[in-house]
Amino acid sequence: MERPSYLEKYLFDWEIFDVVIGGRSALDTKNFLGPMGSSDEVNQFLKGYGLDPNDPVAKSELFGSFQEAMQFIRRYFLTEGNPDGLDLKVPNSLLMISDISQLFLMATDDNINKREDKLWAEVVLKVMHTIIHADKDLRSNYFGIVQTQIFDRFYKYIFRSDDDKLFIGVKGTDDVVPLVDFETKSKKTRESVIIKLLHKAENVAEELFDRVGVRFITHSRFDTLRLIRFLLEKNIVIPHNNKPSRAVNTMIDMVKFKEAHQTLLKMAIRNNLSEDRFLSAMERAAVESQLTPSESEKNKHTSKAYQSIQFTCRQLIEYKNPFLQEFNELRRLAKSNNPEENELARRVLSMDISLVARDIRFFYPYEIQVVDQEAFRENSQGDASHQEYKRQQVQSAMRRIFKSIIEFKKIKI
Repeated sequence: MERPSYLEKYLFDWEIFDVVIGGRSALDTKNFLGPMGSSDEVNQFLKGYGLDPNDPVAKSELFGSFQEAMQFIRRYFLTEGNPDGLDLKVPNSLLMISDISQLFLMATDDNINKREDKLWAEVVLKVMHTIIHADKDLRSNYFGIVQTQIFDRFYKYIFRSDDDKLFIGVKGTDDVVPLVDFETKSKKTRESVIIKLLHKAENVAEELFDRVGVRFITHSRFDTLRLIRFLLEKNIVIPHNNKPSRAVNTMIDMVKFKEAHQTLLKMAIRNNLSEDRFLSAMERAAVESQLTPSESEKNKHTSKAYQSIQFTCRQLIEYKNPFLQEFNELRRLAKSNNPEENELARRVLSMDISLVARDIRFFYPYEIQVVDQEAFRENSQGDASHQEYKRQQVQSAMRRIFKSIIEFKKIKI
């Protein structure tokens, strides 16, 4: 029976609907792209994506992303670059591509005899998509300013005593917390950003919250809470600007500790405890309130042995456009250079700079991690180590991006 022609208007791609309204990532769909049968359809898609296929610069950048994606795949996901990678070789059909539209057409080809080529093309496009998002994050242009303004909040209160002991606090007062160390996170490498995006459901650079961060290592467990109290009291951390869903505490059972804290406060009053005895009792309570190790629901790559308190803050960054400052100086010179007779001076003074960005202000997220020295030592060993964490991230990204090929070739991992 012939299907009525009007039904074409009422067919839906439910998988894409699941991406748009179901919260699924495009990287996890069975078909990464919809049907494309010609270079013109590829160009229409690229225009919608935000790339001009007729712009030679944009076209060159896109092909550069293709080449980088190929190198990235070899380095991280295949055994030729990573012993834990897949024992596969990139098909010759991909190596022969000279125009980016060929890659898109390969990824949407339904010819059953070219099924493996199609799956490989989709893998490359997924990595390309991620690279483009990593490169087009506008905030990265201000990274140096961001780091300076965020770190300065903390450096203001970090100091060493005459005997070289490290503290955070107000120098010359007893409002201090002794530290083992204070660390700032350097900028994530580009490869780290891409790996992280490849295994995150959101897969967009704006959703990375730990590009900037600091870590405090305290001597005692109770001091981790004292340190957070200090950050709040000095308005270094404004809780209203925190991102609640990013708060993680795998160190102290706060319900249990708050009960012990209340009991000890009453005991200190009743028994007139000295400060030293009170602090010793608080430290015991903090240690005894240690949380039972469990798998992290918020980060599946974090070992259940990993102990820390960490939270994501947002700081309002102020950026002054250096071009505008220099241009204003140029205008002052033009005014003093007889603009009635000097064509260049007259043109400079007549330029419309109303659309030139002046002071830019935006919120930027950063992460604070607080651990005591015992937790830091444990975190640095075995399964909880940073190297293992990174390895699991790469493995997770590989399984996700190569899922269709793994199933197609029945590869056991």
